[in-house]
Parts: sequence; C-alpha cells; structure tokens
Amino acid sequence: MLTILVAIGSFFAFIIAYHTYGRWLGSRIFQLDPQRTVPSHELRDDTDFVPTKRSVVFGHHFTSIAGTGPIVGPAIAVFWGWLPALLWVVFGSILIGAVHDFGALVVSLRNRGQTVGEVAGRLISPRAKLLFLLILFFALSIVIAIFGLVIANVFDMYPSSVLSVLVAVPVAVAVGVLVYKANVGLLWPSIAALAILYTAVYCGVYVEGCAIELPTLEAFGPFGSPVIQWTALLLVYCFAASVLPVWLLLQPRDYVNSHQLLVALALLVGGLIVAAVQGKAQLESAPAIAQNVPTDAPPIMPFLFITIACGACSGFHCLVSSGTTSKQIDSENDAQYVSYGGMLLEGALAVVVILACCAGVGMGVDTVEGQPTLTGRAAWQSRYAIQQVVAEDGTVSTSTQGWKTMGLAKKVGAFVDGGANFVSALGVPLPLSKAIIAVLVACFAATTLDTATRLQRYVIQELGSSLNMAPLTNKYTATTVAVVVGGAIALLPAPGKDPGTGGLILWPLFGATNQLLAGLAFLVTAFYLRRRNIATWFVVAPMMFMLLMPAWAMIYNLTHEWQGNYVLMGFGVCILALEGWMIVEGLLTWKRARGVLEQALPPLTLRARDS
Repeated sequence: MLTILVAIGSFFAFIIAYHTYGRWLGSRIFQLDPQRTVPSHELRDDTDFVPTKRSVVFGHHFTSIAGTGPIVGPAIAVFWGWLPALLWVVFGSILIGAVHDFGALVVSLRNRGQTVGEVAGRLISPRAKLLFLLILFFALSIVIAIFGLVIANVFDMYPSSVLSVLVAVPVAVAVGVLVYKANVGLLWPSIAALAILYTAVYCGVYVEGCAIELPTLEAFGPFGSPVIQWTALLLVYCFAASVLPVWLLLQPRDYVNSHQLLVALALLVGGLIVAAVQGKAQLESAPAIAQNVPTDAPPIMPFLFITIACGACSGFHCLVSSGTTSKQIDSENDAQYVSYGGMLLEGALAVVVILACCAGVGMGVDTVEGQPTLTGRAAWQSRYAIQQVVAEDGTVSTSTQGWKTMGLAKKVGAFVDGGANFVSALGVPLPLSKAIIAVLVACFAATTLDTATRLQRYVIQELGSSLNMAPLTNKYTATTVAVVVGGAIALLPAPGKDPGTGGLILWPLFGATNQLLAGLAFLVTAFYLRRRNIATWFVVAPMMFMLLMPAWAMIYNLTHEWQGNYVLMGFGVCILALEGWMIVEGLLTWKRARGVLEQALPPLTLRARDS
C-alpha cells in the first residue's frame, strides 16, 4: 500500500504545482503574450525554425529532456535510500527544475530562439557568452558520450530491443513525409507507427533471427566489442539526424516516442497498482534511508543532487529549451505547457523509476524457468551487488562492493528488470515485458543523443562565429567535430578495463557539469528579469543551490576519485575555472544591470528572414 500512496501523492503534487506555481510564473513573472511574435514565425526556414502544434512540440521536448537521465540517476541514487531520492525528485522538479526549464525557454523565445549561451553575451557581458559556449561544449560532449554508451549497453544486454529502435527511424521519416509533404493528419500515422514499433518488440522477443546481436570482432582487440561497435553506429546515425530538417526525423520520431512513453507509463503504473494490491510490490524491499551504504559509494551530500539530474533539475534542459524547442513553439501561450509541464512529467517518470528499482526489483530477480529465486530485500541487495557481512559480535555491515562493481549498464538494468516485474503483473510475459521497458530506455536515450548532437552543432557554429573560425560555422564540419569528440570520450575505460567501460566514471562528471550548467542558466534568467525590474528571488535561491552542490561534488571528485585519470581531471578543472570566471562576470555586472535593458538585437535583414 505504501507503494501506491507514494505514487499517487507524488503525481497529485505535480498536478497541483502545474496549476498554481506554474500558472503564476507564466502570468505574473514571464507575462506570456500570445500576440508576441515567436522565432518559429519570425525566422521560419522549415529546417530548424518550424511553427509546430503544441502536442508535437511537447513530444519532442519531453523525449529530448528525458532520455535515460531520469532512469539512470534514480537507479543509482536508491543506494542511499528511496526517501531522499523521492524528496529531491518531487520538490526539485516543482521548485527548481521546472522553473529552470520555463525560464530558459522564455528567454530564448524573446531573443529570436538564441541559446542561453548566446543570450548571455548581451544580458551579462560578451566574455560571458564565450565562457558559456565553452561550458556548453564540454557538457554536450559528455552527454553524447554517456547516452551513446547507455544505448550501446542496452542493445548489448537486451538484443530483443534493437529491432524496434532501428525500425523507429524509417517509420519516423515516413510519418514526417506524410504529415508535412502529403498533408495527412498526424493522428493516424502516429498510431500506425506505434503499432509497428510494438510489433517489432514482439518480433524481437519471439521471432527467430529478430533479436539482433553483434559479434565481437577479435581483429580489433578491445575496440571490437559489441558496445564499441554500437556506439560507433549510433554516432553515425547522430550525424545524419543532426543535419536533416527537424520535421523529417526529429519531430515525428519524438512525437511517436512520446506516445510510446504514455503506453509504457500506463503499463508501469497499472502493473504497480496490481502488484501492490496483491502484496507483491513492497517499497520496503529497499531501505527508506540506507544505514549501511557500501564504502565505495560517495557521500549522499552533495552527490544525491548531481546523481539525480534529469528528473529533478538538469542543465541539459536549458539547451533543449533554448536550442530546439524555442525554434518550434507556435505561440508563447504554449511555453508553460511544454516546459513546466514537460519537467513535471519527467519528475513523474523518475518517481516510477524509483518505485521500479525498489518495489519492482523486490518482486524477484535471478529467475529460473520464470520463477524468481530471490524476492524482497534479498532480491534488491542481490540486484545492487550489496552483500551483508555479519561480524562475530552480531553487528551487520555491507561489503565494500556495490557502487562501482555494479557498473552503469547493470544500474540501467535494475530499472528494466524492476519495471518488467510491474508490467508482468498485468499478465504480460516477463520476456516481452523486459523488451518493452528496454525499448523505452533505448528510444529515450536515442532522442537525447541526437538532440544533443544537433545542439552541439549549434554551439560549435556559435563558437566558430565568435572566434572567427569560418570552417566551424559550416554545419557539416561542426557536426563532425561533435560526434568525433563525443565518441573519443565514450572510449574512456574504467580502471583496468577495456575502452567503453567508463560510463559510471563519466556519470559524476556529467552530473556535476550538468548541474553547474543549470546554475548558470538560472543566472541568465535572473539577469533577464533584473533588467526588467521583475522579482528574481524564486530564481536566485535555486541558482545558488545549483552552483554550490555541483561545485562541491566536482571538488570532491578531483581530490578523492580522479587522481591519475588526467582526462577527467582536465575536464573537471576546466569546467570549474570557466564556471568561476562566469560567476565573476555576473557579479561585476549585477548591480548596474537593475532596470537597464540589454542592447537590442539588430534588425533582421531580408536574407535573415528568408533563410
């Protein structure tokens, strides 16, 4: 019963927040105006700037910000107990994450769809623009590497999920052509696409030869593993997705994926309720607050707040809001629904992940002929590689194994297994349930991966323009740099292991960089409001929190975890230095910015309007 109460209470809190705090932000603070011209109309080019229906933009925005972030983060964070993770997800989403996303979107809408990094140059200082763009470059490089590895590991662990993810690409292109070129209504093509995807899931599980596995290529040594091969293939796909018109692949695929999410969420929540009523899904299977955290795990403060990024607050969201979403919004009235609502739905997904990784995993693991050999707390401890040690005096402690031993792929697998247990409570066979959840994870990660590549292309082009490096302003060159750098980072090995195994090492770097980025995005929003004499307290408080926690975590990693790993140390030092410099730029400008509007954007030329 506790499982059901936590789910219902969390969802109710999100609904109330949307209709109270979110509405207040939209009407009183950001003063949304449906009559104001938005970038999708002002700069329409039908490639990046495309006026789009609210439901379609929401699908793109949500699937892009969600990815596997709200899955991986909570799946790791329950090591410290489900209660701290739950509280951070619920209150972080409402008071910090959704405000961050909303502010970034509005600021970009009011600045011709420019990214927050580019807007920082006019709101704060020209140097701030360059600093922000460099931080974005580092952050997006890590995002591309992390999410590429996540999908590659899911493909390797669950071959039955590959077919559906691959089929989704041509299906999405077909939907885009039907809707935008043949003027066919969106509803029926998207329903047909969803049916095709789930047929592919079924085939991947039950039809011989449809579960796609890559062989190990011995001739390439450690670089011939399936994970490395999948990562390379995914980056090739990302290159294509980044340069294609947004309506041809990005929009329709994300819209179909949003429907897939709704189906999966319905199955997960329905299964959760059935299993809880039957007494099978017990949240008590995992500790509310862990008393014996494995000694190889970092401290809960500040690492809880960087481990769960997407799902509570994530700096990556400001890039989606200001990089792609703002170029597709059809009216300012859609901004609250897309950004504030999208973040709350992501919080709801993170709540379901927490429950799946605790109550769901507790329903059983290590199945033999369909029957779980372990259930309850024993199942949870087994899945998270935690072993209890009983001393001679009777005291109980955990072994030093668990956090690092489990690895990134297995932590993602905890959600797949736990979520599949929920779905199987509805009578869906367990192998098919696992495939459904694995496809959900892979499809979500893919949307984040190719959106991040497109965003990185924008950032590199802006850097090329700012630094007068003409080749980088070419979209094909910029995209090549994006995928090459991301791929190189993805090859980082865990200590003593092969290339491509360093995902869990990269995750704290991703989390810390991501959350520092959120703090800096809050800084840009605060300057936008201050220059217009609008209250900033609701932005400044979370800004300070989102600057302090990740900086603390980064310094901890530099002094405790990354000695000898010069790549991670180099990234960490550079990001901290850039962040500190940008904060100084902000402090120098803050006092004299009150009530003083930034320099206006130059008038649009005829060529800019028609491009």
